[in-house]
Amino acid sequence: MSKINRQEILDILDEYDKEDITIATLGSHSSLHMFQGAKTEGFRTAAVCEKGREVPYQRFGVVDEIITVDKFSDIVNDEVQEQLKDLNSIVFPHGSFVAYAGLDNIETIFNVPMFGNRDILRWEAERDLERKLMTESGVRIPKKITDPAKIEGTVMVKFPGARGGRGYFVASSTEEYDEKIEAMKKRGWIEEEDIKEAHIEEYVLGCNYCIHYFFSGLKQDAEVLGMDSRYESTIDGLVRVPAKDQLDLNADPSYVVTGNHPVVIRESLLPQVFDIGDKITEGAKKLVPPGFNGPFCMQTLVTDNLEVVVFEMSARSDGGTNTFMNGSQYSYLYHGEPLSMGRRMALEIKNGIKEDRLDEIIT
Repeated sequence: MSKINRQEILDILDEYDKEDITIATLGSHSSLHMFQGAKTEGFRTAAVCEKGREVPYQRFGVVDEIITVDKFSDIVNDEVQEQLKDLNSIVFPHGSFVAYAGLDNIETIFNVPMFGNRDILRWEAERDLERKLMTESGVRIPKKITDPAKIEGTVMVKFPGARGGRGYFVASSTEEYDEKIEAMKKRGWIEEEDIKEAHIEEYVLGCNYCIHYFFSGLKQDAEVLGMDSRYESTIDGLVRVPAKDQLDLNADPSYVVTGNHPVVIRESLLPQVFDIGDKITEGAKKLVPPGFNGPFCMQTLVTDNLEVVVFEMSARSDGGTNTFMNGSQYSYLYHGEPLSMGRRMALEIKNGIKEDRLDEIIT
């Protein structure tokens, strides 16, 4: 099936009432601040929710319209798409939207106007494309091990897609790799077809900083809006147990993200932070034009040599943006007031309408 023609999206957008735009997305992941930010900037909001998942959006009062579906993946159904278009909806993508709607569907059948570059979402999901983007942009990343038989030190093993850390593991030998692959299969966390897509890279020891950027297609500028650190089970539970007792627990460490902490990075490291943002956005313009558009996240580790190493990226709003729903230290420095990622996204849409340039930031 061929990709959606961008002109088709722009034709739909052209029919919208620009004075009555609705900001829409799946009711999950990082949608609360998207809805709240959109309402703050004067937009209507719509959540596509599975039955039983609408409670937070009702209780927090951030959604004007709830479209109830049997399962999140129904967002790509023709009926739901027509409801969204009837509301003059612009969809804000996030991790759950990408996972449930499916990349193939987003690229070929989901013709509701979206904020951002829908083509770049695949560059996040496919490890080789992600690595190509970061390597050709000149961003420091962990070394890749191409064959499990060549594991000679501690490695991190990851799998494609927006999994929230599910199935990731650490191994120090080929034998341990094989054992953990079998353990993950038994838990139902990976399937046989996932194994050939396993991404093995050097384990970089350092502190975790997820850096949230916003690239403005209108201003051609990469802003640093916030940072967080992930709270992961069971690895964060294990570190609370004395080392001598950890083996007795017989628990395989896992990296399933259960929450996020807001953090600030050492000020002397900020030049590296801005350098990473500038390099990756310039690289993306060349490899997947027009490049990043709106929110993205570089997930990093900072070593004891004070080197910022990027180990993963999100090419849309990352879950850690929930840590600054009322703004972060960095968004305050930029804008002089509390500003969430969702509000910054809505502000870009508002400015696009005001400047008659909305077509530049919608795909």
